[in-house]
Amino acid sequence: MKTLFSTDCVITDRAGVVENRHGVHAAVVDARGRLLYAVGDPSRITLVRSAAKPAQALVIVETGALQKFNLDDADLALMCASHNSEDRHVTRARGILSKIQCSEEDLQCGGHPAVSDVVNRSWIKEDFTPTAVYSNCSGKHAGMLAGTKALGADVGSYHLPAHPMQVRVREAVDEICHLEASGSLWGVDGCNLPAPAFPLHCLARMYAVFADGASQVPTHGPNTTPRTQALSQVFNAMSTYPELVAGEDRFCTILMKAFQGLLIGKLGAAGCYGIGVKQTERTRELGAEGALGIAVKIEDGNIDILYSAITEILEQLQIGEPELRQPLARFHCPDIKNTVGVVTGKTSHAFKVRAVEDNDLV
Repeated sequence: MKTLFSTDCVITDRAGVVENRHGVHAAVVDARGRLLYAVGDPSRITLVRSAAKPAQALVIVETGALQKFNLDDADLALMCASHNSEDRHVTRARGILSKIQCSEEDLQCGGHPAVSDVVNRSWIKEDFTPTAVYSNCSGKHAGMLAGTKALGADVGSYHLPAHPMQVRVREAVDEICHLEASGSLWGVDGCNLPAPAFPLHCLARMYAVFADGASQVPTHGPNTTPRTQALSQVFNAMSTYPELVAGEDRFCTILMKAFQGLLIGKLGAAGCYGIGVKQTERTRELGAEGALGIAVKIEDGNIDILYSAITEILEQLQIGEPELRQPLARFHCPDIKNTVGVVTGKTSHAFKVRAVEDNDLV
């Protein structure tokens, strides 16, 4: 891995004494795959974890499962989710399972504490043990089952790397990221499905491709391909139903609500994030041909620092009008407080998004 630039970090301090420096990597790429801007190492090999969910959902769309089982775009948004396990999330996951005539026992993910502190506290009070349908990935797994049944493949092994469903996911990821020659690396995610790893700029390109599809489809051009239509459908499902992609008080939901259909954003575990921005006058000013993709990785995996860095990057790039970015203000430079609410330190950004001259990654 390349050495971090000395200022490529987010700093937390107490009384002016630096407590932590959190290394930041970021890549800003257009839909052609041209690296336009960077922080740290834009080629850092990154396990993108749940930030891959839009690509996994794309393959579900391309199996024809949504039409076959009468699933809608709200269902598709949940397939892209790392949700809070709120009632609306669990109810929709169960609805998908009912429509495809599967049961919770068919899910190959496990239960776990909720991402939401509010939901978690309610479970503790009730002495409730969550099962698979309460997993933050239950929508993705229900979608995988839908795709598997649409393909006529074996339901019991849909989560295994050699399964037809997962082979299609791998092929789609490599195509979108232009990794057909070298291929992506794959591990097993926390929810028991395969998850890819590749250079960070490939994650940015993936999101640029989704945003580019959404930018193209409204023109209804004669050359709009089924893949482009599917990319647009995933983008629009996420941006239309952001509360299903994450939930109450979650950054992904707040970000997409704030930008009103201009972008999608998705968290990946251990501090990575993908954003796809539709083509606008501002993306053209930034040098993009087509839509823009942004990928961010925090070296130590700190999620709060990740949100702070993303908000700063959006500010530096001037993505969206100031009023669109305003709902993210509380994530930007959060104060550090002790247990009685006294401010004991602050968060600051010691990085600048730098332009990249030799930027052709195609």
